[in-house]
Amino acid sequence: MTTPEAEESQAPRPEERLERAVRAAEQALIEYEIAVETFRVEVENFSRLHEQKLGPLYLRLEELDARIAEARAARTGDPEDIRRAEEARARVLPMPGVEELMNGWMDGQGLFPEAAAMLTDQQVRPPERVRPSEEARRLYRDLARKAHPDLAQEDAERERREEFITRVNAAYARGDEALLRELAEEWAAGPVPAERRPSRGEELYARLEWLAQRKELLTLVARELEDGAIAGMLRLAPDDPDALLDEIAGKLRADVAQREAELAALLAQE
Repeated sequence: MTTPEAEESQAPRPEERLERAVRAAEQALIEYEIAVETFRVEVENFSRLHEQKLGPLYLRLEELDARIAEARAARTGDPEDIRRAEEARARVLPMPGVEELMNGWMDGQGLFPEAAAMLTDQQVRPPERVRPSEEARRLYRDLARKAHPDLAQEDAERERREEFITRVNAAYARGDEALLRELAEEWAAGPVPAERRPSRGEELYARLEWLAQRKELLTLVARELEDGAIAGMLRLAPDDPDALLDEIAGKLRADVAQREAELAALLAQE
């Protein structure tokens, strides 16, 4: 039978309970950062595919809208039609100084080679897929959990981890599975950080406060990503977002054909 004094001696000290709370908060924050970074890479990659696949079609539609407005204004001479034509052309014109930079990149119709090929049913190079594989995702999560800078106590160790995790993030953003494997081997062969020593209560409270602030910041980043148009498109087709892009591209091509027919009819009336 244990005495009250023995039970009191076995109870964890407040600093120990706080230490466990800090460790749990650190791990939770790391997992949250991994989730946010994974989502950010997914959104950025899909945004890049969206621009590569649909951007030329949107540009072609804007050019056709401007030409239609200009043809209508030339036929009617109405001041309102002229104003609309000028506004439509202004939306298509490049920013000052950009046209010189783009010299040689576009054809006489103001189209990129990819756009011209797409609109004339020629062979076009498919957009590069940079969505990380499942193995790349696994390697990234494992490295992030092991090498996260927030697990370091000493400044030198934190700097080492920050430099390493920067390379990990870059490899993951490119979906470079081979490089992630090399980084995993590099980390496994590297120095083992010293075991964390117990901290004073005041330092632990400050640590918890910093972790809470960091989570609030990540929450804002995640909310901004989720509220974006690209994330909304991903939610529409989480299993096959490329198919969604193909569907939208098909509708845009139909719009292009309709605009071209409308422009041809207007020009025939001149």
